[in-house]
Amino acid sequence: QVQLGESGGGSVQAGGSLRLACAASGRTFSAYAMGWFRQAPGKEREFVSRISSSGIMKYYADSVKGRFTISRDNAKNTVYLQMNSLKPEDTAVYYCAAGQKFSGNYLSTSMYDYWGQGTQVTVSS
Repeated sequence: QVQLGESGGGSVQAGGSLRLACAASGRTFSAYAMGWFRQAPGKEREFVSRISSSGIMKYYADSVKGRFTISRDNAKNTVYLQMNSLKPEDTAVYYCAAGQKFSGNYLSTSMYDYWGQGTQVTVSS
């Protein structure tokens, strides 16, 4: 069982930055691939980024590539999402997720077994 808790959300102006953090409970954090998803009002939850259990492999949605950076610190049981050059269309609730499926469509929510409660990110123009 893994429990996840996001922090770092808030309100910023376009062009600003935020750093999200997701702290995980349990001793096996390093065994899980971690992902970030987001959900805007009236829209489906969409993939943002994923990092492998070792931290070597990283994947990004085209919409955030070059602006967002995912990282993890297995010693601190924490995964981060550094978000730069934020745009109003980045406004959403951001969720972190943990999973042990290492093959398949990493864009899919079905790759993940555990989810956090989410943190709101609002970007104003």
